[in-house]
Amino acid sequence: MKIKHILNLIALTAVISISACKSTSTPGPTGAAGANGAIGATGATGAAGAQGPGGPQGATGATGPAGATGPAGATGATGATGATGAAGADGAAGAAGATGAAGAAASINSYYLTNRSVVLVGNSRFAIPAITQSVVDQGMVLVYFRNTGTTVSWNALPYSEAGNTLVLQAFGVGYIDLKANFTSTGLDLRVVVIPGTSLTPLMANNPGLNLNNFEQVSKAIGIK
Repeated sequence: MKIKHILNLIALTAVISISACKSTSTPGPTGAAGANGAIGATGATGAAGAQGPGGPQGATGATGPAGATGPAGATGATGATGATGAAGADGAAGAAGATGAAGAAASINSYYLTNRSVVLVGNSRFAIPAITQSVVDQGMVLVYFRNTGTTVSWNALPYSEAGNTLVLQAFGVGYIDLKANFTSTGLDLRVVVIPGTSLTPLMANNPGLNLNNFEQVSKAIGIK
């Protein structure tokens, strides 16, 4: 009896439930969206992954045009002088050069005769060893005089003053002859012997040389 009653109760409950379901089958309006929840804490960084393989090398680009030259920089300070290097070994001696031609003055001779005399009658001869046949043929002999013991300028021959004359009468191999129209002692003589081969260079190297001026001639040929 009790069991039957329970079964009837279950059946009644089922009917009520079914009836209730049928009465709420149409959905109601959607409710308002709820607020977003708080953002959670950032998780820990994971371990770095393995490095991937390198990509292939790209093609070399074209060379660009050269840029303009920049302005020169300021000159730097001079560096300190370096130490002197060791002396190198002596080089081999060079071959001897050819002997140059003798200068004009080298072959010109000069004589100084002091306290000599000249005579009125005939010629006064003096020995001059440098006069050779070549000098006689092509050269020149210059003679100058002054009184012994004086320092006046030398007088060139031929000489003429106040009626007195003194000339180079002649010269030959080894001598000169002087001719005077008076007799005198105490004369100093300068005799310059110039070979023919030296005359032209002497004049060419000393433009305007006055052969009657012993000071000029002595300077040109190096007489002290």
